[in-house]
Amino acid sequence: MHDFYLPAPSPTDQADGLRRLFAGTQTQHLALVANPHVAFSSVMLERLTTVLGAMGLNTLVVDAADSSPAPHELAALDLRACIEPLSPQVSYLAARGLPLRHVDTRGSSAHFLDRLRSAAPQARVLLVHAGAPDLARLFGRRALRPLLLAADRPDSLTHAYAAMKLLVMRCALMSYDLLLAAAPSNRCAPAIAQRLASCADSFLGAALHDWVAIDPACDVRDDPGEALHALVAAQLQPQAEGPDVAEPGASAWRVPSAAAHGAMNLN
Repeated sequence: MHDFYLPAPSPTDQADGLRRLFAGTQTQHLALVANPHVAFSSVMLERLTTVLGAMGLNTLVVDAADSSPAPHELAALDLRACIEPLSPQVSYLAARGLPLRHVDTRGSSAHFLDRLRSAAPQARVLLVHAGAPDLARLFGRRALRPLLLAADRPDSLTHAYAAMKLLVMRCALMSYDLLLAAAPSNRCAPAIAQRLASCADSFLGAALHDWVAIDPACDVRDDPGEALHALVAAQLQPQAEGPDVAEPGASAWRVPSAAAHGAMNLN
């Protein structure tokens, strides 16, 4: 996780608006659903923190996936001492297993989010990378649009769908975004996203709101692109209970309604 770099400033009208919107407000949460069949999760995290940095937002990456590093032995006593600064705008916490350690008698780990906010008061965004069960314990029925991970492999798509199903059942979260690890030359990327959208709509009643393809071989110095900027900006807008309303033309990667295409097999 040491491949994070301080992003170069690239102010846009949208980023400017977000800086004003969230100045002095409460911490925002991004939930990145871990996928063991995606080998490039660190690239996804880096791209997200680059966008957040360009927006002027300080981010704490909470890496709690099953494949993430184990937490420091001091984590139970002094969480602040376990947070590693990677740049002036990005900090990192190895947190594998920590959400489960904070489960209360009702099965919630929400108290862990309180500890994180206290340990990193400078963070305007908590970017939590964890498996679907841990995210369900952490966020409960909080208004949230989880970020799914997938790649151009059937097993990764099957896992993304299973994670979505668990979050629908446990948290009634019905809207998702997708980060797809795929090379620019991969012409199957739109069909992969559509396949997931179709299954989500047909079998879960859930919606794949937006998706972005990210090149796993990209250079950290490359601009993440307008599509990812738009997706992250939409993620940071206050989530209201009820149907999502998207600005027309906010992203060139919007997925058409799955209902118009029918159900599709994941394999």
